[in-house]
Amino acid sequence: MIELKRDRLNFRFPEVHKDAKCSISFQRTLRIPDDNREYSLPPGLGRFPLNLVDDYTDTVPDTWNTRGGVFLPMYQAEAMWLNFDGSYPMAVKVAAGKINAVTGEGWENELCESPQDYVVVPEQPWLDGFCVMKGKIRQFVAMPLGEGYTAEEQLTGEAEHGGLQIVVYPLKASLYKREIEEDYRPMAYAPLRVSSPPPEMGLAPGGLMRQEIYEDDYGFNAWDTTVRSRCFVHILNSVQFVNVTGAQPPSEPPTARDYTMAGLPWFDYYDGDLKALKGGQKLAGLDSVAAKNLKKGEGVLKDNEPVQPKVVKELGRGNVREGEF
Repeated sequence: MIELKRDRLNFRFPEVHKDAKCSISFQRTLRIPDDNREYSLPPGLGRFPLNLVDDYTDTVPDTWNTRGGVFLPMYQAEAMWLNFDGSYPMAVKVAAGKINAVTGEGWENELCESPQDYVVVPEQPWLDGFCVMKGKIRQFVAMPLGEGYTAEEQLTGEAEHGGLQIVVYPLKASLYKREIEEDYRPMAYAPLRVSSPPPEMGLAPGGLMRQEIYEDDYGFNAWDTTVRSRCFVHILNSVQFVNVTGAQPPSEPPTARDYTMAGLPWFDYYDGDLKALKGGQKLAGLDSVAAKNLKKGEGVLKDNEPVQPKVVKELGRGNVREGEF
């Protein structure tokens, strides 16, 4: 069962256990410089607004009415990350344009043990992009379908699906142990003009970021594969979002340079008890948005100046300082 509430996708499996639930939100963020340097985690700038496809059946593309799900607006070359929240363990598969964001393989509803093609919640608090190597991801960046930037187009040669695809499996009730973890990323704080806006967008690999995708510490047989819930998350550019909904999208996010010059924090997350996956070889070979721009003869990517974060906060250590009182 999936419910949309306050711009979160809430997954619930009451037939498995009353506590079997988790939520996923899609966070606006800075697009980190795409210069092959490794950057810390950028901040969350608030959730993307989510809308039900079924509320706009007359204005969305016909294929969406078949796929169902939800949709959100993104500006061209805007970045996002996925925030996972919940204490009941879940196996979550994430794909972009039906390309698995962990392995680079094509979409399958079922979980795969080797190579592991899913993340484990709550141990994995968020996912910022495509897992290209151990401890490194390339940021999710929105680009129009049909121009060759997206992971889907680079790996399949087709611009068919776009968006994000998500499927969630709960831990078997017999193995459930109550573990409350409420990790989070602190939140910090003129529409794009294009001619003939494309109807949909996909996700392309952007800048390189330090982030570990953790191994499944529960074991593959721990997941209840008799039940699952899945959702198609469509992406519209800002112009098309207005045409479909009649509402304005959020304002454009600040650039990484402006944010850093303001002295605002970036983040590093650590969990020394968990092992990181190696990353997908297919994903490692993809062109980033900046590299593809140069190959296409379209020059240097806008707002892509390198930055040197002045404030980097460590998250996830879990150590409590006594202080003085």
